[in-house]
Amino acid sequence: MSKLETEVTRMKAEDYCLFYGNFRALNNISIEIPTNRITAFIGPSGCGKSTLLRSFNRMNDLIPGVTTTGTVYLDGRNVAQEDVVELRKNVGMVFQRPNPFPKSIFDNVAYGPRLHGTRNRSDLAVLVEKSLKRAALWEEVKDDLHKSGMSLSGGQQQRLCIARAIAVEPEVILMDEPASALDPVATLRIEELMNELKKNYTIAIVTHNMQQAGRVSDYTAFLLTDENRAGNLIEFGPTKQIFTTPSDSRTEDYISGRFG
Repeated sequence: MSKLETEVTRMKAEDYCLFYGNFRALNNISIEIPTNRITAFIGPSGCGKSTLLRSFNRMNDLIPGVTTTGTVYLDGRNVAQEDVVELRKNVGMVFQRPNPFPKSIFDNVAYGPRLHGTRNRSDLAVLVEKSLKRAALWEEVKDDLHKSGMSLSGGQQQRLCIARAIAVEPEVILMDEPASALDPVATLRIEELMNELKKNYTIAIVTHNMQQAGRVSDYTAFLLTDENRAGNLIEFGPTKQIFTTPSDSRTEDYISGRFG
C-alpha cells in the first residue's frame, strides 16, 4: 500500500484489479489519495492512468465487459456500494477535450444543481455565479450568461466544464488530461485554477506532460505496464521526491525521457 504519513486520505484503492473481458488492465493497485492536494497519475500511453482515474467515480461501469476485484473507497466508503448518481455528484469529472452542453453558459452550470433538485431561479443564479467565480471565468462571461457555452474559446470552455463540475459541490474533481487540447496560455490558466481549487477540493489528474505534473501536483503516482500489458503502480510519493530522488530506476528513466 502506498500510504500517506502526514495527510488525511480522501480516496483509496486496495488490491484493485480491473478487467476488460479477460484482459487485466490494472493489476493489484493500492494507493491513497490525500485530501485537498493535487495527485498526478503519470506513465506511458496504455499503462492504465485514465482507467484508474475513472475507477474513483465508476465511469468504467459504462464500458461493457468490465469487471473488478479489490476495493475503491471514498471517505472510507466502498464506492461499489454507493448510489452511482450520488457518487458522481461527490466525485466530478473533467475530460480531455472541453465538452460543454449545447446550452447557454448559465444552463451549463445550472444543469447539475437542477438535476439534483434545485429549481429556484435565484438559488440557481447564486450557484452559477459562485461556480463561475471559482472556475475563474465569471469576469469574462458575467454579461453573456445567455450565450451558448459552445461559443467560448477552448480554454474558456474547459473552465466552464470545471464550473459545471463544481456547481454540485463535489468533494473530488477528477481531471483526465484537462489541458492537452489547449494552447500554452490556456494551459497556464487551468494550472493556476487547479492550485486555487485544491483549497476546497481534492484533485486527481492524468497528464502526459512531465513539466505540468512537476508544476501543479503535490503527489505523483507512476504507472507502468508489465509483460502482460497490465497497469501496475510502480511508485507513489511527494512529487518533489518522485522527480528528484525516485526509489525505482524505471521511474527515473521515464521522468528523464529515456523511455515512454
